[in-house]
Amino acid sequence: MRAVYRTDVGREREQNQDSVLVISAPVGKLPNLLMVADGMGGHKAGDRASRTAVERIPRLIADSTHTNPLLIVTDAVREVNTEIYSLACDRDEYRGMGTTLTLGYIDQRELYVYQIGDSRCYVSDSDGLRQITHDHSYVEEMVRKGVISRDSGEYRSKKNIITRALGGNDFIVSDIFRVTLEPDSLVLLCSDGLTNEVTDEEIRGILTEQADLDRKADELVALANIHGGKDNISVILASPELR
Repeated sequence: MRAVYRTDVGREREQNQDSVLVISAPVGKLPNLLMVADGMGGHKAGDRASRTAVERIPRLIADSTHTNPLLIVTDAVREVNTEIYSLACDRDEYRGMGTTLTLGYIDQRELYVYQIGDSRCYVSDSDGLRQITHDHSYVEEMVRKGVISRDSGEYRSKKNIITRALGGNDFIVSDIFRVTLEPDSLVLLCSDGLTNEVTDEEIRGILTEQADLDRKADELVALANIHGGKDNISVILASPELR
């Protein structure tokens, strides 16, 4: 696997509360590790929540005695959720903090993704661009139920309401996805600072360019800033390098 990442404060925020991790080598019993966390809850709190996620989860994965990757990741996520939730309950400056988490790893031809919140994972290949994860947000849940549409005023006005976040409650459950990759597949993990500004069609256009991963990552961030850069922008691009 080859992977690159970029994280950018954007044009309107003073602080970057996104945290990103790329480890191409094995982490414990996992072959590699990709993580995007988008913190929320105020100036100090959002940054602390996302940093806690990307710093603590790899250590817990590396130290796990489980042999099943599902149990390894699930236990690590739940333990860090408890840490963030306890900190938010105990200290006023961290009250209400939380973070999204999109965590993935590539095992030969298989991509595994664990999802909490509204950061996203996409796969681009010869069949097009597919959003793998489902946003844990009020508006996306209403879209899935057929109550509102993505081009409605209610969707635009309530898009920031997250229904699940790491540290938001004393117990958390991740959505888990498994995707079989093709030799031409590209995996994208990103915060909503990208997807709120850049359309799926624009993302697909950049990912299919004849350019290396670094160039594509730079172009994604640059386009999000050109379109407004209202939030922090984080992207990970990974190629499984299958033969």
